[in-house]
Amino acid sequence: MMNMQPFDLKKVIEWLGHFLKCPVCGQKYKLDQTRIIDSQENEVFGEATILIHSDCAKCKSSVMFNIEVKGPEVFSVGMVTDLTSHDSARFKSRKPISVNDVIEIHKNIKGFKGDLIKALGQKQ
Repeated sequence: MMNMQPFDLKKVIEWLGHFLKCPVCGQKYKLDQTRIIDSQENEVFGEATILIHSDCAKCKSSVMFNIEVKGPEVFSVGMVTDLTSHDSARFKSRKPISVNDVIEIHKNIKGFKGDLIKALGQKQ
């Protein structure tokens, strides 16, 4: 079994900051506008999975990146989002929407006679 150095997530994010660019305007991301939402590390295999949220300093777009580090290889997938980093962290702990949840919402909307936007804006 190899003895791997523990991951320094801040250094990984700093390193990625040299490569990750805003998909909307091409601006490089800054560390102070990047938040780690979730991370999982496997020091034995030298692997990590990191979910980060970043706001572009130039165009103000928000992007979430899923980054996988597997030894010397780094894989990244990003998606533009309207979630803030606070929203991302809050939804991380929620359970996924089930098929039954979708069916229930469909039933409720199908017979709804009113202002849907107003109804969706109300907190329950």
